[in-house]
Amino acid sequence: MKSGFVGIIGRPNVGKSTLINSIVGKKVAITTSKPQTTRNIIQGIYNDDDTQIVFVDTPGIHKPSSKLGQTLNKQAYYSIEDTDIILFLIDASIELGKGDLFVIEKLKQVNKPVILVINKVDKISKEDIFKKITEYKDLYSFKDIVPLSALKNDNVKELIKVIKNYLVDEIEYYGKETITNKSMDFLISEMVREKVMDLTKQEVPHCITCQTKLIEYGKTSNNICIDIIVDRESLKKIIIGKQGRMIKQIGIMARKDIEKILNKTVYLELHVKTVKDWRNKEKYLNEYGFNDFQE
Repeated sequence: MKSGFVGIIGRPNVGKSTLINSIVGKKVAITTSKPQTTRNIIQGIYNDDDTQIVFVDTPGIHKPSSKLGQTLNKQAYYSIEDTDIILFLIDASIELGKGDLFVIEKLKQVNKPVILVINKVDKISKEDIFKKITEYKDLYSFKDIVPLSALKNDNVKELIKVIKNYLVDEIEYYGKETITNKSMDFLISEMVREKVMDLTKQEVPHCITCQTKLIEYGKTSNNICIDIIVDRESLKKIIIGKQGRMIKQIGIMARKDIEKILNKTVYLELHVKTVKDWRNKEKYLNEYGFNDFQE
């Protein structure tokens, strides 16, 4: 058996979580149209007859505006240092920018295989794909370049084949049935956060986090209680909504996804709590699990 850890890095919103879900075949990381959706190091585990690849999804590298942002960047840099192979993921439909150049400069400091993955190629022509390949080849000596569409699962199998060429370990790190390193508590809380992000405006998503406070497993149904944590009272009012309509819609949408992974009826209870300026307080960053990668 061949195995190894593969870090996925890139700017926010280039499709890292969508790619990891496509590879694993199940939803282990939430995806939204909002940037900086991923906030924790999430492992998605690919298995076949002779291979185990542990993909490490990381927060998008960005210019931080809070301690939380600084922590997210640290997680991404940690992934660069602590994996065997790096996938540098870019959005084919977006022009090369300062963020991409910043990541490339970071990659020049490491000594391990780096594969350029050009995502969202379904949005551009074949001619533009070749132009994009040429543009990036001049900036860094990538071991391989793979164009694909993670959303449409197009050419993802080819990426797996390419990665296998660089695997050097012979250890089975996880059981064959394991698809992620994250707990069910975490996955459920993330599904609620995903719905908050989908349903609220731009200023809300980055000011909230979610925590699973209770899961009671029953024979035919499960009772689940989740806290939605915001950093100011005005956001609490937005999430609850007029006559509670917004939080009701969040609950309806999240419950459907949670029931899919648990295969049982779910009774979901949501509470919105204000923790002032939690994104800049080390105590809460630790409590909410954002510094777990340093353990």
